[in-house]
Amino acid sequence: MDSPHTGSLNQAVELLRVDTELFTLYIQGRPYHPTVETLQLHRSPDQEWVNAQLGMVCSKRLGDVQIKVFSPEAYGLVEWQPEKAAFPCFYETQSYELVIEKKTPVDLSFYHDSVLLRQAIKPLGDSLLVGALNFGNEVGLTEWEIRGEGQTLLRVEMEIFPSKMDYKLDYQNILNEVNEQIYNLAFDFFKRTYQLTGTRETQHQSLTEFFAILQQVFRQLLDAVERINKNPNYALLQDRRLVDANRVKKAGKENIRELAKHPERLREDKNHGFLTIDGRSYSATHLLETRRRLAYDTNENRFIRWMLERIQGKLKVLKGRWKLNNRTEDPLILRKIDTMLTQLERVLQMDFLREAGMLKQMSVTLVLQMAPGYREVYRFYLMLLKGLSIQGELFRLSMKDVAQLYEYWCFLKLNQLLGQKYKLVQQDMIKVNRNGIFVTLDQSRSAQMVYENPVNGEQFILYYNAIPDSDKTPTLSQRPDNVLTLKKKDAGKIKEYKYVFDAKYRLNPAYEDTAYQKKYRQPGPEEDDINTMHRYRDAIVYQEKGSGEYERSMFGAYVLFPYPDEERYKTHHFYKSIELLNIGALPFLPNSTSLVEKFLDEIIQDSPEKAYERSTRPRGTKEYYANQLAGKNVLVGSVRGPEQVEAARKHSFYHVPLKNLSDVKILTQIEYVAMCQSRKKFFDPAKTGIHWVGKVTDWKVLRRKEIKEVPCRPGTEEELYVRFSIKKWEEVAAPISLGGQGIYTVLYTSKYILDRALEIAELRLDTEEDIQEWREKRRKGRVKVKLDHEQYVDLGKVVEVRNI
Repeated sequence: MDSPHTGSLNQAVELLRVDTELFTLYIQGRPYHPTVETLQLHRSPDQEWVNAQLGMVCSKRLGDVQIKVFSPEAYGLVEWQPEKAAFPCFYETQSYELVIEKKTPVDLSFYHDSVLLRQAIKPLGDSLLVGALNFGNEVGLTEWEIRGEGQTLLRVEMEIFPSKMDYKLDYQNILNEVNEQIYNLAFDFFKRTYQLTGTRETQHQSLTEFFAILQQVFRQLLDAVERINKNPNYALLQDRRLVDANRVKKAGKENIRELAKHPERLREDKNHGFLTIDGRSYSATHLLETRRRLAYDTNENRFIRWMLERIQGKLKVLKGRWKLNNRTEDPLILRKIDTMLTQLERVLQMDFLREAGMLKQMSVTLVLQMAPGYREVYRFYLMLLKGLSIQGELFRLSMKDVAQLYEYWCFLKLNQLLGQKYKLVQQDMIKVNRNGIFVTLDQSRSAQMVYENPVNGEQFILYYNAIPDSDKTPTLSQRPDNVLTLKKKDAGKIKEYKYVFDAKYRLNPAYEDTAYQKKYRQPGPEEDDINTMHRYRDAIVYQEKGSGEYERSMFGAYVLFPYPDEERYKTHHFYKSIELLNIGALPFLPNSTSLVEKFLDEIIQDSPEKAYERSTRPRGTKEYYANQLAGKNVLVGSVRGPEQVEAARKHSFYHVPLKNLSDVKILTQIEYVAMCQSRKKFFDPAKTGIHWVGKVTDWKVLRRKEIKEVPCRPGTEEELYVRFSIKKWEEVAAPISLGGQGIYTVLYTSKYILDRALEIAELRLDTEEDIQEWREKRRKGRVKVKLDHEQYVDLGKVVEVRNI
């Protein structure tokens, strides 16, 4: 690979010269892009430059034409050879000066589909056309013309390369993946509904769009028809005809009715008559004979033939228009169309299709929906003859804006990564009406995809170009590209955690001796984009209905930017900042998705507590919550039987021997009491465990005989007891099971653990490390806490926390 000459990155040179008898055309600009050189883009595995496409079509009016193009080997112009690929020297967002010098007084004009580019090239005096071409973020093939007196004199087709991603490895893959994701979503939609009926074709689908879709599905379409041919749908018909009675092998009962209507077919036959009328015997001269046969002229087969003939007709029209077009005839396209027509003619000669008649009315039968082969053909029909009609700019064939494309791809790729592990429940991006299938993803619309975690049933939503209605700001509206809303279950409640994933087609290449390079030492996201993430997180707030208070609803915000080297980026300041502040950036390209995928898994699997801990909290929050969670404010005590539970609920109290308490001082911390019902006293398994919890309003130390609500046992009258007054006993939504264990005296725990425990052994969790391990493993399924005492929970200590 030839390296750029010293100083050539910023030096403008002549890139193209077209010398004709009517004019001379020059294009001048930088042949290299500094970002491309820094990131070493558009190279083959051998580090050779990839080939660029350059095409010229010249009118005979131009006479003798000489064309020269830039060559990196000569670092100058060389003769252009049509069969040889050109050097990639045209890039997005880079300006190129175009000069047309007239040799004759002909009226020349510059034409491009973009009105901005047309307006950029203006006459300068009588003999010059001058201007700057800047294609913005548009990449791929572009076409422009030099016209004289209304006729095209020169048509130039050139390839514009992206400056922030590799053209072949990234841009082409993004295009392919966007197509693939849309098709996959469309087919997934077909699995749920077959409501499109009728044979009217869409009025908005172009032949170009039809052919683009047909090329994607043609092979699968033929395979589906071949499959049908092996076992086509058929009808069992009965043919009836009047024949001589002597030739009938088996006569059916229908002949009795026929002979009653046609007595002239009877003759008197004394010896062999089978029908007696008025004492006379008669036999028939002619009878109806019924024969059964298979018929392939069914509604489903008529539909298959009708669809194939419509495709055949459209291909013929496309071929005719292609030949009439003033473009240079492309033998490859024509050969491809002829091959398709030949294959269609072959399948139309299959027996089941030759017998099929004209389709008069279409109905979506179970055969079309369910039968092998037929269901595939029906789906392709929806894609082809109904058309993939795109509202907005997502799939316009002329759309080349790589910044918009990258934004769409980020949303679709995030959905693909989520769809690989989680169930898609609902989406509003693929819609239908009687005119076709509509993809509503564009910059003027919002979309949302709802997924469900099959492990715990939690749902999460990925929004595009929108935020939930409840997340508004009283100052200025905010609209990030993608917002992921996670709904996590916590103590029977659903809590929402929202994260911004904002696509930015921007990259700082960290040029040598720049402030960015000195600060971060490698390419990365722009600092302005990171500041935008701070703004999103702080500006988007949530307001509870009926409440005047606002709360910050975004727990994290991240830039998605085009950068291929994930391993190197792990050392970047803005990658490490995600763990520290939950704000930063992640590289995201077709071949660089592992960091984003890993991060998505992490935040989805996070417990509600860990999700909260990721966010930046006000100073003092840690100490505040440490104090709240440290105290064991719940006393869990056993009961002697159903009578005690009934009395405790009736009189709103609970009593326990004072000697059972390890320390009298702990009474000042008790805020709640829970009753544990043992297997020995409650024989029904559904009645065991913790079912009731109450908030303590007061407590007193009394002698047992002073507690009148429950009779005391003989000999205990003078013992000291603690009587807790309960505001109201509340039934536990999900009772805490015994798990094969019980409570010997009393157990102390926190309300936080009590609200989340499934077995009483979990109430024994003490240390912060055990609690953190327990809640993270709970996200993955049911948890078993193993103690060093097998029978009584309050006598044991935690040995192990594991999933079961």
